[in-house]
Amino acid sequence: MDLNILVMAAGLGTRMKSRKAKVLHNLVGQPLINHVYQTALSLSPKRILMIIGHQADDVARNLKTCHQQLTKLSDSNLVAPEHVLQLEQRGTGHAVMMAKEQLANDNTPILVLSGDVPLISARTLKNLFEVHKSNNAKATVLTTTIADPTGYGRIVRTGEDFSYIVEHRDASPTELAINEINAGIYCFESNALFNALERISPNNSQGEYYLTDVLSVLKKQGDKVAIYQYPVANEVLGINNRLELAEAEKRLRKSKLTNLMLSGVTIIDPDSTFIDPQVTIGMDSVIYPNVVIEGYTTVGENCTLYPGVHLVNAQLANGVTVKDYCLVVDSFLADDTTVGPFAHLRMGARLEANATVGNFVEVKKSTLGCKTKAMHLAYLGDATIGNQVNIGAGTITCNYDGKNKHSTIIADNVKIGSDTMLVAPVTVGEGSITGAGTVVTKDIPANSLAVGVPAVIKKQITKA
Repeated sequence: MDLNILVMAAGLGTRMKSRKAKVLHNLVGQPLINHVYQTALSLSPKRILMIIGHQADDVARNLKTCHQQLTKLSDSNLVAPEHVLQLEQRGTGHAVMMAKEQLANDNTPILVLSGDVPLISARTLKNLFEVHKSNNAKATVLTTTIADPTGYGRIVRTGEDFSYIVEHRDASPTELAINEINAGIYCFESNALFNALERISPNNSQGEYYLTDVLSVLKKQGDKVAIYQYPVANEVLGINNRLELAEAEKRLRKSKLTNLMLSGVTIIDPDSTFIDPQVTIGMDSVIYPNVVIEGYTTVGENCTLYPGVHLVNAQLANGVTVKDYCLVVDSFLADDTTVGPFAHLRMGARLEANATVGNFVEVKKSTLGCKTKAMHLAYLGDATIGNQVNIGAGTITCNYDGKNKHSTIIADNVKIGSDTMLVAPVTVGEGSITGAGTVVTKDIPANSLAVGVPAVIKKQITKA
């Protein structure tokens, strides 16, 4: 769209009762500001400028990471967020003044968003822009009506036309009775905005420069100020405290679960299931109660996630079964793999097709080949394990020497006996076997039987 977007995200948010900037509080797994940034991206604007102040470095760092993740997922160049610093927070008008150098000489319309209004949809913003253009307005304000408008600026009209906005703390009893409120989202013509900003003053109870005063300036000089009144209040309201944060969380999660069920996913108990908005799940998958799926997780078709499963940025192919109380983080499970119960996969763990990881097995930064099994009580770290390998109960890859991590390589068709210690770096050749309780400190050739502490080669294994 022929549009620049300005996001106000400089405030601390005192009503959150937190030392953390409001826009960094999480909503369904992501900071509030990330939701607003992603909505802004969906409009394909020319530029996205973030007005930051409190904990500016943390906000900027978070946005950079978000942009990198989204770019990687989309495999395209997305508009990167630019940062404008508001060192002293002197109101919303003052915040927009900080972007004058970047935007004043650009005639592109400016959409002003709030970093604490994360539920706003791209469709609503497009409609706002269309109202702005169709009215040939210099400014357009997004409004809604709510039963209890306490704390919000009121929209005062003359007939059907915009007259002015009055902040709650500055309103008269008559104005306080109005239930049409300012959502804090606007569209401006650039020149009109910055010219009017030069004419506002901090003549109010807060001693701040209100962006809403720009609308009054424009109105008084005869410019058109339009209103787009949106009927769904929940979408356009800000997050001001932790109660409102929890309510927004509940709405977003319910919407996500509804969409998944309508697309062919069975969710046995939606009230106890928590799935982030960006998660994808294929048809005929079944999600049991108390499952948590976070981040950019993908779950394929015909998968089953049993109670207590927790997935974070995991990639599951088709036909995957994850049994009770497993944690899978940043890992890949190929077709028809099985995990658990009580297993932990992390840091790029990878199970190839038909591999199985069982009870109390931890897999870290390791690959298990096709049809390989580690059924009980094992730790497999920094290992590359081939196809059709059997890992006995109690096996440990001893990958850390107190200073550095080392790799273990296990070739195809190997049988690792129970309680084997593999002291990395070490390689076990194809077709070999280790006896129970073996401590492997040196490479084992292919087709060998190794036993003892330390392991010695007892014999060569002759294939039938």
